[in-house]
Amino acid sequence: MASYSDIARDGLWKNNPGFVQLLGLCPLLAVSNSLVNALGLGLATIFVLVTSNVIISLIRDWVQPQVRIPVFVMVIAATVTAIELIMQAKLYELYKVLGIFIPLITTNCIIMGRAEAFAAKNPLPKALADGLAQGLGFSAALVLLGIMREILGQGTLLHNAHLLFGEGARDWTITLISNYDGFLLAILPPGAFLGLGLLIALKNDIDRRMAQRAAQPATAGQPVDSAA
Repeated sequence: MASYSDIARDGLWKNNPGFVQLLGLCPLLAVSNSLVNALGLGLATIFVLVTSNVIISLIRDWVQPQVRIPVFVMVIAATVTAIELIMQAKLYELYKVLGIFIPLITTNCIIMGRAEAFAAKNPLPKALADGLAQGLGFSAALVLLGIMREILGQGTLLHNAHLLFGEGARDWTITLISNYDGFLLAILPPGAFLGLGLLIALKNDIDRRMAQRAAQPATAGQPVDSAA
């Protein structure tokens, strides 16, 4: 059985939903044109992942295998409806910006995948930890891509922060590049694909370097055969 450290490592890095599993790419690419939009969808996804994992873990012993998928879908849909209503009440402008991608969380492969592969087979604490780790991993991918695209596309960070943090955040916009006309490609769909590819390549390079460093002590400790 996986330990909590393994669960966290898988969700955040080793089996990251966005960079490794390549799941949920539709919202990942569509919404990540700014940091605020990416963070908003990331927080909604974390809420749905954690809540649905907890509920499914609690009811797993009462759900018959033949009806488990419809039951999981109903749980996830109810959770998504709850976050929709919360956003409509508290963050209506952000809800309008994110649009269809909030209800589409119901069909996100990450949510159903964790319900089927983990929550339905593990006790509550580990199901909660898995939902949190996977949600944070997906949100990290969203936020990194959002930061990259907003900087390249607009030269700013936290533009429209008030949509997520309230009216007091209207002045939070950070202008990193003054008198910048913007790079349109970065905030268009092709820019999302290119940005995600660069981030995946960076992660793979980091993994390769870490594997090389881990192999060096073992290599150094091996005896060298002397020439006859």
